[in-house]
Amino acid sequence: MSRLPVSASKRTLSSSSSENGQDFGPAQKKMCKDRETVKPRPAATIVGGRRPAVGPTKAPISRPVRAGGAATVAVGPSRGVLKQTVASTIPKAGGAGATKRPPWDLKGKVSDMEGKVRNFQTKIKSVNQENEVLKDAVVQKHTKMAEMEKSLARQTNQISEYEKELQVLLGVREELKKVSGDKSLLEKELSNLEGKYKVMETLRDSQETELQALKMKLSVQESALARLQTTLTNTEEEVSLLKDTVVQQKDELHAGEMERRRLHNTIQELKGNIRVFCRVRPLVDGGLSKHIQLPISDNTTITLAKTEESHTGKTSDTQKNYNFNFDRVFGPQASQQEVFEEISLLVQSALDGYNVCCFAYGQTGSGKTYTMEGSEYDDYRGVIPRAVKQIFRAAEKLEAQGWEFTFTASFVEIYNETLRDLLFTGKASKRPEHEIRKSTNNEVTITNLTYEKVSNEDQVLDLIMLANKNRSTAQTAQNDRSSRSHSVFQLDIEGVNVGRDVKCKSTLCLVDLAGSERMLKSQSQGERFKEMTAINGSLSNLGIVISALANKESYVPYRNSKLTYLLQGCLGGNSKTLMFVNIAPEPDSFGETLNSLRFASKVNDCVIGTASANRK
Repeated sequence: MSRLPVSASKRTLSSSSSENGQDFGPAQKKMCKDRETVKPRPAATIVGGRRPAVGPTKAPISRPVRAGGAATVAVGPSRGVLKQTVASTIPKAGGAGATKRPPWDLKGKVSDMEGKVRNFQTKIKSVNQENEVLKDAVVQKHTKMAEMEKSLARQTNQISEYEKELQVLLGVREELKKVSGDKSLLEKELSNLEGKYKVMETLRDSQETELQALKMKLSVQESALARLQTTLTNTEEEVSLLKDTVVQQKDELHAGEMERRRLHNTIQELKGNIRVFCRVRPLVDGGLSKHIQLPISDNTTITLAKTEESHTGKTSDTQKNYNFNFDRVFGPQASQQEVFEEISLLVQSALDGYNVCCFAYGQTGSGKTYTMEGSEYDDYRGVIPRAVKQIFRAAEKLEAQGWEFTFTASFVEIYNETLRDLLFTGKASKRPEHEIRKSTNNEVTITNLTYEKVSNEDQVLDLIMLANKNRSTAQTAQNDRSSRSHSVFQLDIEGVNVGRDVKCKSTLCLVDLAGSERMLKSQSQGERFKEMTAINGSLSNLGIVISALANKESYVPYRNSKLTYLLQGCLGGNSKTLMFVNIAPEPDSFGETLNSLRFASKVNDCVIGTASANRK
């Protein structure tokens, strides 16, 4: 006998099992795992190809069925029943009823194998039927689960709607509470208003009574008003007349101011457009030297007395006197205020539109800087701060007459014939160069100079303090703090009276000259000697210019020095000029004092052109 039937039966078994999409090897392993995880349940027998209904236990969640074959569902009871059923239908090999066939009985073995195949086919059919039943159950579960999910979604939506309605109802409840509170408040307010209404009714009655009384008073007031209107009409007529009078008085006041300026200028011209004041510095221990004589009854004369020894020895010593007359002589006791009162009228001319120049001359240590600047205390302030104070106070008074003034300040020094800006605040290495320029209208200006707009006295005093810090000073044998340069403070004044269509422009120039000195007395060396030479040279050129003006020469050498070129307008132009000659009282300064007084006498004899106001 051949083995072909056996092979065919095997192929049939394998094909049928592959057609049903089942692999018993893995299925049995999976079923073993399921038996370990799932609790055993009572086995159920299949009756008529269907399983009995399972009890009311919760069905486990099934997995989706794979396509192309029967899906194996992990249900514990079904697997257990199936295994028990199959085992009961297959006879055990080597059992009591089975006989072992001899090796040569191939036909019998084939017959046994065919029986086994039939048993397995029967088993496969039962398994396929069970699988179909499980598929239907899975589909039913899936359908039921989808329905339950839809039901759950509907219930969730309904719950959301209920929650929204609940929130609305809560808002309504809060609003209801609020309305209830408002209602109680309104009821209280209504009660209060009713009480107030009763009070108001009482007040109304009293007000009506008062109203009647006021009506009576009103009639009386109307009568008084009519009388007042008549009085007002008369008063308005008087005010109109008074306004005309005020206008007329303003015109008279302006005319009086113009007349005052004219008369003031006339007085200044009678005193001389260039005047010289002499001031004697007191000794360190107070008093006055014997060689300086100041007559008590005459404040315009000063005498220097010098005792000369007899050269032959036969006659007694002789005294030689040098008499000088100036516009005013101030002794050692003269205060700063007394000195300024004499020049205050000259300072007033600057606001009237005239150029004014005031400078101090004398040997080093004679008190020039003290006269011009003074100290920080009010009683000891010099000409410059007092002049500035007077200028601003007078300008404030003239504002009531319609005048408006603008002021521009500058401060320059001439050091070793070089111009230096004393208001420069930058680095010393970046100082610009300055040159004196003369415009077509003969106004002298300085290039690259700092011009500061000022509106009050304090601003000017701050600029003076800055200039004092920047000014060149040094110690000499005659003065611990000797000025080594000429300083020129200039205040440009522009005034306008819009109502009168009048303008004026002037310059107040205040100069502190460096002191003349002799090398034997000052013991200047090195840089101090160079400074002394430049100072004496510029003062000598100033003397030459003064002599030329006094002699009425046709050519005046203003350009010989920066000092005379800068002061050209003050010395020989349209300006009112005042010179202070300061002298030292020490006997060893007799020669320098005599030279200073002689120079001042030349200036006093000098006649310059009459100054005119710069008005438009």
